Amino acid sequence: MAIDYLALGHLAKDLVPGGHRLGGTVAYAALTAKNLGYNPGLVTSFGDDLTLSVVADLDVIRVPAPFSTTYENLYGPQGRSQFTRAQAAPLPLDVIPPDWWRARLVHLAPLARELDPAIVPLISAPFIGLTPQGWLREWDAAGRITKCDWPQALDVLPRVSAAVLSLEDLRGDWATAERWAKVTRVLVITEGQEGCTVFVTGEGARQFAAPPAQELDPTGAGDIFAAAFFIHLYETEDPFAAAKFANHLAALSVTRPGLAGVPTVEEVALCRMRAI
Repeated sequence: MAIDYLALGHLAKDLVPGGHRLGGTVAYAALTAKNLGYNPGLVTSFGDDLTLSVVADLDVIRVPAPFSTTYENLYGPQGRSQFTRAQAAPLPLDVIPPDWWRARLVHLAPLARELDPAIVPLISAPFIGLTPQGWLREWDAAGRITKCDWPQALDVLPRVSAAVLSLEDLRGDWATAERWAKVTRVLVITEGQEGCTVFVTGEGARQFAAPPAQELDPTGAGDIFAAAFFIHLYETEDPFAAAKFANHLAALSVTRPGLAGVPTVEEVALCRMRAI
């Protein structure tokens, strides 16, 4: 089958008590796209230290690396601290087969600056979705991750069809969100249990509440939201309906741990009806 949802970014090795589990935006997004009826292709980099059984049936182009991009979350009196313990290799465009560039949707999903923002003008897909999380991070010599500025934002955002990022990525800075929204066709700020705010050029902003959910694990909810939002927006050209749909799927995802939170085909069908 032809690739119609092309996801670029690192798979991640997320350290958890007793071991590790597969993570990374592209893992959650690709599996979500698959259950929405798309054939995803992943362009990524990882080492032999990562087990890929959950995504084993997906088409994957791997840039070899000694180690996988590895994250660890530590919790203390001041809350969560996130660390990067290893990084995989950068992702050059020349590893992507020409026929993969015919994908209907391209999802740029950097985790650790593995994608150069300069690639964006080179992509001619009908729809370009961006989750710029990895361009809003930096880390010190100990691997401790902090949020940082994104100097290329005003050059990159006008070139994409839609961008999704969290309020946490912006360090709670709504002024930056509003400034970026002025140059982006559709910009979505996710707000966890509060839902999301959608900025549409020429139409201002609208807030959409998330359905109530019994949260077990929020990991990957934003990635699932992004994939669902991009696909629904591509299919309907209705960003507000896309936000409702993505909110429903993200709310379902937090009730299960890790990649088990990816919505099933049956849940996708149910959420499509609820988003009408």
